[in-house]
Amino acid sequence: MEFALGGVAAMGACLFTNPLEVLKTRLQLQGELQAKGAHVVHYKNVLHAGYVVAKNDGFLALQKGLVPALWVQLIMNGARLGVYGYADTSGYLRDNEGNLLFTKSILITGLGSVIGQYSASPLFLVKTHLQAQAVQAIAVGYQHHHTGTFQALSNIFNANGVKGLFRGAVATIPRAFIGGSSQIMCFEYTKQWIDRYNITDNSLLRSFMSSMVGGVVVSVVMTPFDLIMTRLYNQPTDSSGRGLLYNNYFDCTRKIYQAESLTAFFKGIGPMYLRLGPHTVLCLVFFDVLRNFAYKYFPPKTSPKVQTA
Repeated sequence: MEFALGGVAAMGACLFTNPLEVLKTRLQLQGELQAKGAHVVHYKNVLHAGYVVAKNDGFLALQKGLVPALWVQLIMNGARLGVYGYADTSGYLRDNEGNLLFTKSILITGLGSVIGQYSASPLFLVKTHLQAQAVQAIAVGYQHHHTGTFQALSNIFNANGVKGLFRGAVATIPRAFIGGSSQIMCFEYTKQWIDRYNITDNSLLRSFMSSMVGGVVVSVVMTPFDLIMTRLYNQPTDSSGRGLLYNNYFDCTRKIYQAESLTAFFKGIGPMYLRLGPHTVLCLVFFDVLRNFAYKYFPPKTSPKVQTA
């Protein structure tokens, strides 16, 4: 049940935040491997990017990649929140007073995040391709020219098999572990702090405040890893499926630093937070609300030390 609740909560959040994911992807690909000032700037900032995309590609283009994005959320966050929720309600993550065990919580939530992200990698790959696609006047990064999710998956599989579908998947591991564990841990520790100082008795407000903190932290720590993943996913490939811009994760990191400087790793941090902030709030609040509702009718088998909400 935890896996289903986590997936549904994330899909609900994705419906509202996918446009910001589109803008983030465009900003991350803009000026790829070019020094600052040596390329055309189509997108000046997140607000300007939204205007430019809507004007040139149409308003609905802000929801590009929504179908694979929803599947990504179901698989990725179903596993991430499901593993965390199951471990929590089974009594693995807390001490006798109900406080989180830091190391064990980091490892378990990070593992759940990696499993979910890696499993969803083919859909994340296609999502990135679709969100990067634009009319020539505002195109950034390599253009894959897919017509839809299933056509993209079919073309990639026919060209390079299962290996092609999981191209760049290794780049998801550090992103998933750091982003997933930091988000949930900040959320839970903030809830504990709110309870300790009796700031509010309203469970929905407590979840909202905690998820806002989680959104800030995860945006800062995950942006560099997210940018590297986006570049690896979107790069063109040869007939054998090998990347034409980057050989591997470390080669990508080195080339970005040499060509674009250290600040390039934080490209798109504005839309990253504008997307992850609301997404974290909606996803974790939905998750908390769904768990509380479900446990009224299907109480989990937990030990006395476990806090289920």
